[in-house]
Order: sequence, then C-alpha cells, then structure tokens
Amino acid sequence: MTSVPRPRVLLVHGSVVNGDATWAAQRPLAEHFDLVIPNRRGFPPGPDIEAVDFEDEAAWLDTFLEAGTHLVGHSYGGVIALLAAARRPELLCSLTVVEPPALAVARGNPAADEFAAGATQLWEAGPQEPEAFLRGFLAAVNAPAPRGTLSPALLQGARTLMVERYPWTAEIPLDELAATPFPKLVVSGAHSAAFDAVCDVLEDRLGAQRAVLPGAGHAVQLLGEPFNELLVAFVEQAERGL
Repeated sequence: MTSVPRPRVLLVHGSVVNGDATWAAQRPLAEHFDLVIPNRRGFPPGPDIEAVDFEDEAAWLDTFLEAGTHLVGHSYGGVIALLAAARRPELLCSLTVVEPPALAVARGNPAADEFAAGATQLWEAGPQEPEAFLRGFLAAVNAPAPRGTLSPALLQGARTLMVERYPWTAEIPLDELAATPFPKLVVSGAHSAAFDAVCDVLEDRLGAQRAVLPGAGHAVQLLGEPFNELLVAFVEQAERGL
C-alpha cells in the first residue's frame, strides 16, 4: 500500500536566534508534517557573516524549496518568505508570514513610519557594542531581554542583526503575490500598531487569511499550541485545495 506523502513545511527564522531556537515550540508539528528548519547564514552553528540582504536570502532559500512546499516565515524571515514566494510561486502550496517588518507596504501609516524611523536611528546612531544594540532592538520589537550575560549564540545573533539590510526598505511585489493561486496566512500578536499596520495591508492586498494571537509579543510562534493549531488547520486546508 502506497503511503500518502506528508505536507512539507519550510520554517524560516528571523533575526537574533537561529531556526532551532525560533521554532522550538513547533517541534510537535513533526507528527503532522515533514519539517524543514534551516539555519540562515550568520547564525549558529555557522560562522559570522559580513552582511545580510533579504533579497540574497530569498535566492538562497531556493535550495530548500520543492514543489508543494508550505512556506512559513517569522519577522525578517517573513520578509524573505514574501520575496521567495514571489520568486518561485510554482513551488508553493501555501504561504504564512508572522509579523514581517515589511514596513514599506504600510508607508504613510503613522505607526509604521515612526517605527521605521526609530529603527533607522538605532542602526545608524545606536550602540556599536553588540549586547547594547541587541537590548535596544529587543525593546523596540516588544521582545523580552535576556537577564545576565549574553550567551555566545546571542552575541553572534546580535552581530548578524547589526549588518542586516533594513527590512523596512524591502519593496514587496504585492500585485504579483496577489495573483498567485496558493493561500496566504498573515499572523500578528496584538502588541504593536506598526506590525498591525503591515499585517492589515498584507491581509487586504494579498487576500490573505488573518489571525491575531496575543500573549507572546513579536514571537507569536512561541505561544506553541495556539499557533500550531492554527498552522495545522491552514496547511491541511491548503492541501485539500480549499
């Protein structure tokens, strides 16, 4: 008897921590899906990197894309996922993004514009020491700052963060994505007017499903079960072609 292949879900992490840490609460989904969780360049256990560019990362993601992939991206990984989906739409079965800082899509919204200006100020005039820079960044995105001395992995993540190309400058091809046939899901955490504005635009322009899961700030996926249940339902619906 031929077994039915399980859905293939590619999880793309964002800034600061690698795939293993970002998606730790999604490990139980291995009961339902074939999970692919790459660690992006510049993150442990790999070496430091001189620069991070979301367009280069979208092209790099081609290595992990196969026909029928369900692509999921968090934060900077959400920007990468949006660009990768536009690059290779024929390979996707669905697209999920969790609070991508694609602030340019909401240009003109006061909260989005203020967030982008503050982020630019942090990168261009903020602390040059990785730990201080990271703590400023975490405060800006409503993420808890670790207590005590930072681990070597977090310090590497901070160094990588500091050389990112600004994600709020990414021009997302909304019309191209809207024309693709696969379903889209946009998830936010009800903690930031700027991220809400971005997600509102993506919901409207892409015809995406929208979910709001409060309680974990920007790291919505760390809620675990509520996020996992949402993703399972969405992926299974996409597999059925609904």
